[in-house]
Amino acid sequence: MLLLSFTLTRVLLLTLLRYAFKRLLTLAATLIVASVVIFVAIEIVPGDPASYMLGLNAEPATLNALREELGLNVSKPVRYINWVTGMLSGDFGTSYTYRTPVAAMIADRIMISLPLALYALTLSTLIAFPAGILAASRRGSVADVGIMGFTQLGIAIPNFWFAMLLVLVFAIKLRWFSAGGFPGWEQGFLTGIKALTLPAIALALPQASILARVMRSSLLDTLGEDFIRTARAKGLTAGQALWRHALRNALIPVLTIIGLQFSFLLAGAIIIENVFFLPGLGRLIFQSISQRDLIVVESVVMLLVFAVVVVTFIVDIAYAYADPRLRSSYAN
Repeated sequence: MLLLSFTLTRVLLLTLLRYAFKRLLTLAATLIVASVVIFVAIEIVPGDPASYMLGLNAEPATLNALREELGLNVSKPVRYINWVTGMLSGDFGTSYTYRTPVAAMIADRIMISLPLALYALTLSTLIAFPAGILAASRRGSVADVGIMGFTQLGIAIPNFWFAMLLVLVFAIKLRWFSAGGFPGWEQGFLTGIKALTLPAIALALPQASILARVMRSSLLDTLGEDFIRTARAKGLTAGQALWRHALRNALIPVLTIIGLQFSFLLAGAIIIENVFFLPGLGRLIFQSISQRDLIVVESVVMLLVFAVVVVTFIVDIAYAYADPRLRSSYAN
């Protein structure tokens, strides 16, 4: 029996490794294509960073000297190769506007964007899972109709409008939170978390609405499967069948949504960061675009693409672990 268990574990591990290797090849190809698309899309945008920095009346000699200093005088293929090789070694270049390393700017800003995304994802999951499970277990009841109504409202309301409503109620009226800004983590963990609470709630509620609906739909589909009816026929109650058998199988599509939501929360919080004056990656991209700081835009967008691809890869591995059918398709 022990030998059989060891053999099954070994087969499972080898299958997951084979699947992970194939997904890693796809990940690498995706990053290569993404880097080319990002570089071309940003470089074809009209406007010269050197001309923007010096103004319209700049002398040609001064303009050429600045282009030489910024590395803009070489051909675009050479600039692309220099940019990619620099990123592989951890050198993201130097900001045209601030004249500081882009890597240092990203490191400062990601210490706000990453905790904000994790905070919002945690709130979204904590809200969505109980709501989705309750709605599925009480299908057609008042609780189900009420939860689905609130989730529809959460999807319909733009998060920036909800953010302004939160500021009006909790910052201006009740004065429980600050209206914006970030004091810095050096002021204390709780102080930093408090400053991120309203932005995290504004980001989390629309995502929680989506996740709750997906959880409910997935659970209802699973509860209608034959193995659930078999479990009920063996004497399990509806709640026992749900928690012991249905929930794990229902999590398979939910994992995909959670991964996509984290990617969105990390890369798509530009509006919320501007509403709350948070110096995160989203606001850095917005400022860099307006200042024609192309190297910052390229590097930050590429970093966000990398984060999205890595999160998708992790979700795929978790998906393969949870779904034996997917593992068996890669067994050979």
